[in-house]
Parts: sequence; structure tokens; C-alpha cells
Amino acid sequence: MSFSTTLVIGSTGKTGRRIVPKLRERGQAVREGSRQSNPPFDWADSSGWAHALEGVSAVYVAFSPDLAAPTAPAAIERLTQLAREAGVERFVLLSGRGEHNAVRCEDIVRASGLPYTIVRASWFYQNFSEGQLLDAVRAGVVALPAGDVHEPFIDVSDIADVAVAALVDEGHTGRLYEVTGPRLLRFADAVAEMSQAAGRDIAYVPVSPSHFHAALAAEAGPDVADLLTNLCEEVFDGRNAQMADGVQQALGRPPRDFSDFCREVAASGVWRV
Repeated sequence: MSFSTTLVIGSTGKTGRRIVPKLRERGQAVREGSRQSNPPFDWADSSGWAHALEGVSAVYVAFSPDLAAPTAPAAIERLTQLAREAGVERFVLLSGRGEHNAVRCEDIVRASGLPYTIVRASWFYQNFSEGQLLDAVRAGVVALPAGDVHEPFIDVSDIADVAVAALVDEGHTGRLYEVTGPRLLRFADAVAEMSQAAGRDIAYVPVSPSHFHAALAAEAGPDVADLLTNLCEEVFDGRNAQMADGVQQALGRPPRDFSDFCREVAASGVWRV
């Protein structure tokens, strides 16, 4: 089924910048939603949201900085109201596993009256190759308050494929897809695989939440440190230490393995010093 225009909110983020070209490959018209786009979409300024939604039939939503943020539920509530008024026919929300605020946002979407799909994802492979942790990987030390907890990391490309299917194809309305990778890994295991693929020493160092917060606050500021430390304390307690089959359900294929990601990123040179 072809929709007139799909708005991708978070079009410059890890998932959005993969979804945009995939939608265009499927013949869909795409409106990118970011602070730099025209019209712009800024989570901090709802006055422009209605304009961004004009003429849009499908919407993908990746909230920034994260659905764990205290501001997320009110923002999602307002966005769903405007989307309903704009006549949006498909609303796809990226959610996070094990996050209390994310569940609140999912419930808001379910109650909105919009035809929706929720994609609830585990920790991204690409957190190690894009964004906050990339410098740590390059420096050879990944320090996180995750202890020995197991996580079924997932490739963002799989998330993008599920989102595109929900935005374009039939049969996904009203579905919750809990998407994970095919293996449970400790962070020490994941970093060891990265080290082997990169051909150099990269170590995982478990740290306390207070140590993590102090280091992050010095680098990114107290607000980011508060959000990410609270999120780590919430989700790194073992609650997500099981796999789900959302990728298989949505796409009829298994998710991509972490070892494939490591080989690809190592070959690209991103982890080189």
C-alpha cells in the first residue's frame, strides 16, 4: 500500500537515517523530521508539529533523547493528538525494552485512536559504532554500569526493516514487535568480539553508576548524565536478559548476528585509532 507522504521523526538518528532511504527504495515520498529539516521538527518546540504533519499519512517516531526522559509522555500525548487531527493512517513508535516511561508512551499511543505499530527494541549494536560510545571504543575502554548482565543486542538495520514494513505493508496495525538480536551476550562478551574483529585491545570495565555519572557529566553535561545513568540503573538489572522474536514475526527472517556487525564495522575502519 502506498501512502502520500511518510514523516520520519528523528530522520538524522540511528534508526531514522536508515529508514528514510529504505522508504524511498519502496517508492514512498518521505518528509524528514529533524531540527534542520524543512519544515523543522523540534521536540522542544511543539508549535511547529502541526505544520510538519500536514499532508502526512504515515509517521515514524523516534523520540529524542529517549522515551525514558521525563518529558516523553507529554510530548507523545500531544503528538498523537495532532496526528489524529491530521488524519494520519499509520503511526509507528520506536520504544525501549524495560523502560517504565516507554511503557507509558506505548499506552498513550494505544489509547490514541490512531492505527499504530510499536517496535520495542533492545540495546543497539550501533551504540558501539555511532554516538556516545564510539570514542570509548576507539580509546580501548568501554566503561558501563552493566556488571555481568546479559543483553540481546540488536542491529539498527533490523529495526529499520521492521519499521518500514509497518509503515508500508499490510498486517502490522495494532501489533507490538519486541525486537532483539539472536543471542544473549554480556557486555564483556560483546566487547571481546569487537576487539577480535578490530584486531586490537578493547576492554569492558564494569563501573558503578556514580562513577559512570561523574565521567559522563564531565563529558556531556549533567542533564545527559542524569538521563543515561538513570536509564542504565533501570534496564541493567537483568529484566531484559531474554530474547524475543519480533524481527521474525514482522519480517519472516531471523535478526542479524552481532558477529556480522563486528566484521562489517571493523572493515569500515570506524574503530581504528
